[in-house]
This record gives sequence, C-alpha cells and structure tokens, in this order.
Amino acid sequence: MKITKIETVVVNAVHRNWIFVKVLTDQPGLYGWGEATLEWKTRAVTGAIEDLAPFVLGEDPMRIEHILQAMMRFSFWPLGSIGLTAVSGIEQALWDIKGKALGVPVWQLLGGKVRDKVRVYTHLRRGAVSKQVSNLDISAFCDAVQETVEMGYDAIKLGFVPYTGYDAPLRAVKHVEKLAAAVRERVGDGVDIMTDFHGRPDSLDAAIAYINAIAPIKPLFCEEVIQPGDAAAMADVARRVNCPLATGERLFTLREFADIAETRAVAYIQPDLAHCMGISGGRKIAAIAEAAHMGVCPHNPMGPVAGAVALAFDTATTNFVIQEEAVGLVPWFEEICSTYPLQLKDHAWMVSDAPGLGIEIDEVAAARYPFKPEVIPALESVLGDGRIANW
Repeated sequence: MKITKIETVVVNAVHRNWIFVKVLTDQPGLYGWGEATLEWKTRAVTGAIEDLAPFVLGEDPMRIEHILQAMMRFSFWPLGSIGLTAVSGIEQALWDIKGKALGVPVWQLLGGKVRDKVRVYTHLRRGAVSKQVSNLDISAFCDAVQETVEMGYDAIKLGFVPYTGYDAPLRAVKHVEKLAAAVRERVGDGVDIMTDFHGRPDSLDAAIAYINAIAPIKPLFCEEVIQPGDAAAMADVARRVNCPLATGERLFTLREFADIAETRAVAYIQPDLAHCMGISGGRKIAAIAEAAHMGVCPHNPMGPVAGAVALAFDTATTNFVIQEEAVGLVPWFEEICSTYPLQLKDHAWMVSDAPGLGIEIDEVAAARYPFKPEVIPALESVLGDGRIANW
C-alpha cells in the first residue's frame, strides 16, 4: 500500500477555518482524515502541508512513526506551530487509514480501551460564536452558564480574567472574585468550573492576584495563567497559590512538556493533538505527564475531525481527565459530516467502535462553507491606554 495524494478541505467556522487533511492511498476507497486547524494561519498551514507532501508520497501509510520522523527530520528547520500543525493533520490521517485497513477503531491500535466513556467540558453556550455574553453583566453571564449546563454538561470553561498588563487593578480583581462566586452559587458544587487566562497577565503577581480571586470557588484548574514557554515561572506561580493550574495548548514539543513535568509546574497538561505531532506526539506527552503524576486534559476548540481524534486518544490514555470540545461553535459542525462519532450522554462522549476514527467529511456539504477571512477577536485586546495586550 502506498500514499498517492494529500488533499486539504477548508471549512469556515467564523473565528477560524477548519483545515481537514485527506490522505489517499492506491487502495480504492481507502483514505484517512486528519485536522490541521490553526487559528488565523489557514493559508500558511495548507502551504506547509503541500511542502511536506514530497516526504510522504509513495510511503506505506501503515508506517506511521517512520513517516512522522521523515516529516520532522527531512524538514531540517524546526517546524514551529505552523509546520507542526501540518505534520499533525497528516499523522492523524495515517491512523485513520490504518484503523480502516485493519477494520478496528484507532483506540484499539493504541492499546485498547482504558475507559468506556470520555468526560467532556464545553464553553459558554457550547462556544456558539453568535451567542456570547459579556462577563461584565454578572446576572446575564450566570444565566448563560446555567443554560449551558442544562444542555447536558457537568463541566464548563469560562473567561473570567480581563485583558491585563503587568498589574491587576483592584476593581478588576474584585469583579472577577464576585463573578466567580456568582457562577459557583448558580451551578452548585456538582459542576466543575475551569477558567482560561489566555496568558493575559504579563507579571506573575498579576496572575496570582486573579488566581487568588478565583481560588475560593475551587475550580478544576486555572489555564495558561501566564504566557507559555517559561516552565520555571509557571512553577513559581504554582508554589504561591492554592489552586490547580494547567497549560499546554501552545506547547508543541516533547522538550517543552518535559520542562513542565520536571518542574511540576502544573497539575494538568493540555496538549493539542492538532499541533503536537498528532496522536503519536500526544501519546509521548501523556507518558511524560504520567511520570510526573500529571493528568491530561487535551485542548480542542476546533472541528469535528479533531474531536474524533481526541475521542480515540482519550479512550486509550490512562491519565486522561477531561476533554475540551466546541461542538456548538457553528450550526454546521455536524452537518458537514456523513459519519459523526461524537455522541454526548451523561456528560461524556460515548466510545465509537467504528473502524479508524469513525468520522467522514461530506465534501459536498463542506463546500457550502468555503474559506473566508476569519473574524479575529484578538484585535479587541487593547488596554485602556492603547497598549496591545495578550489576547
């Protein structure tokens, strides 16, 4: 069996364009799907996939690690977020091919099930881009949180922290404290609450001020409380607060995750399988985390193929804790799929027994939502004095 072609299918999802990767083989009807979505870098990633194709065409798709190494080593230059996202989408599609060829789900190739269902969490109103509510209106925000929980979730991730510089103004900190307390009171203790800082604080003390404001509601974790890439600083924050921390969506390599593990910087790591060398990279990262007593909470606010990849990975990963999803992001999330494995029941995705990843993209339906320049919310991240803040 040989790889004959790599195609991309781009579907607009308002704030991002989903990039689906289709790897075809010389076996009639045998191909695989992956997802290489990277916010606001669509044309760069699709170009990188084209650049990687010469390393992949003609190869046996069953030799997944071999092809992964070819893409990494033949590239010579460190690939960064764009290149590694392209690599990840191709790598995922190879697992889909292998599962289909052998007639087994991908999780079976990863050692088999270690759980029967995969707990998930969502965002405010399932991430629907047209239905968001400002966190400045505490009552309306809590109404939206309650509405989201009633959709069938017992865990939700919310944005509490404002655009921030090197300081944490007292008024802003007190608002975050009131907002967090109101949300906890509204949903009770049976719902896990997570909050994403998006790396907004520029100083450790600013991050700590907001963490301490949120800590009384006992969140499952505070995510990316400072900018990624400084494991020692994250570990310093962790030692100074009484709250679990998480990071990893903007880390890509084994070395970066090893630094986090070695310093015990967080309680949970959050690799994104669309950026960290796919399922193969995710498995290695999970092993690093397990050795450091850390749980894995994979990042994934992307499209349906990324969800199917996450489902397979989580099903077979021992130290998995909870999975991010955004299946309500746009109304056509499920519409573009002819086969769709992400079935929510009892706050969790049910494990799919379908061969491969269990998902198929309906390319006719997908073509109804072609590439468009994204609506970029990061353009709003400006402080009161005009300085650009971390989004």
